[in-house]
Amino acid sequence: MMRLQEEIHSCPELMDLIQEIGFLPLLDSGITGFSAEDLVDEDCRYVVYPDGGWDWPLWKWKGPIVQEGNCVYGKFFAGKAGFISREWWPDFCNYRRSKYPSPEEGSIEEAILLTLQEQGSMITRELRAACGFTGPKMRSKFDGYVTRLQMACRIITEDFVYPRDKHNNEYGWGWALLTTPEQLLGRDHLRCPRTPAESYQRLTAHFHAILPHATNKQIEKLIG
Repeated sequence: MMRLQEEIHSCPELMDLIQEIGFLPLLDSGITGFSAEDLVDEDCRYVVYPDGGWDWPLWKWKGPIVQEGNCVYGKFFAGKAGFISREWWPDFCNYRRSKYPSPEEGSIEEAILLTLQEQGSMITRELRAACGFTGPKMRSKFDGYVTRLQMACRIITEDFVYPRDKHNNEYGWGWALLTTPEQLLGRDHLRCPRTPAESYQRLTAHFHAILPHATNKQIEKLIG
């Protein structure tokens, strides 16, 4: 279980690790060694070249992992992004949705979800425009609503979309293509045979097993 000491050198290795341990934040989680950024080999980390260009293999792996890695990706860990294996998703979703009830009728969160459900999937800026968040300083406010919906396991990332230059090469940081778990996984993958309290106990025991040096407070923050 404790492969967190090993360095990751490739996208397939990272996929395997996510399946093995079930949960993995992408960047700093507040727990030393518990993030993809901490675990990848130095050659896979962010680098800036003298000409101003950059490369970040780990960042580029996100799309293939989401598409092929049998896992779910979103801002699940204290508002920070990470991966959850489909094996552990039902328990995580079960607990989180009990903590974050369904959006109230007529609320902004409900409008965002309804828009996304109608369209199937949308990149963030398209969803923001469709929901009318087009004025000054509206971007950060809208992103806050979307992050809360991700923490509630009601919105996840389906893939990443990149703009292309005149030579048809992808560039930039990319845009998250958002969808709902029901749309991407199907309702069967959201069903859990346990109560939210039982899921919480199972999650807590698992995190203590993979992170034996983490404090109770750190683990509670991850589980949310």
